[in-house]
Amino acid sequence: MPGLFVTFEGGEGSGKSTQVARLAARLRALGIDPLITREPGGTPVAEGVRALLLDPERRPVPLAEALLMEASRAQLVATVLKPALDAGRVCLCDRYADSTLAYQGAGRGIDAALLEQWNTAATQGLRPDVTLLFDVDPSLGLRRRQEAPGATNRLDREPTDFHERVRARYLELARSEPARWVVLDASLHPDELEAQVWEAVIARLPAEARPSARRA
Repeated sequence: MPGLFVTFEGGEGSGKSTQVARLAARLRALGIDPLITREPGGTPVAEGVRALLLDPERRPVPLAEALLMEASRAQLVATVLKPALDAGRVCLCDRYADSTLAYQGAGRGIDAALLEQWNTAATQGLRPDVTLLFDVDPSLGLRRRQEAPGATNRLDREPTDFHERVRARYLELARSEPARWVVLDASLHPDELEAQVWEAVIARLPAEARPSARRA
């Protein structure tokens, strides 16, 4: 079976990480063992970058933040994602290159063309087959983050207008490439979202991996 690369994008508190886990469980029920990873993170090197980037006590300048993201991404693509996809696995990634365009581009104000170049280099041109955007009003997402167990991170503490710019950029990216993006209303109940995620992904699985084919 050829590999399938699914990315999950959205603002803080959008619930995408919950949906990664739910989708993985559904795939396993079909006998498909997905690779689950995240950005920044997914490798020992990248997890170290993640800890630095989300630490509320540290504040790298925007260009440094973007370069750290790209370094983390380059490590993940080269050592985890490309080998898994080449081996035919389904890969679920919680954030990927589009997050840099939204957060470091629209959020921090870094030139979009420059970030596109860095993304291309870091990813070796690897693009998702489908990107699920969990769209939520920043006020709701941030309230969810405040109410969730555990400490908030550095991004949670950015002002509302930062998160509004991020959301607007995500929606702009989705409109520019509708064949790849699926926009989901992240204010819905998680069960409703799970069903919509499954519908979007099952349609992109190879025919032989779909439930109807396995019943035949």
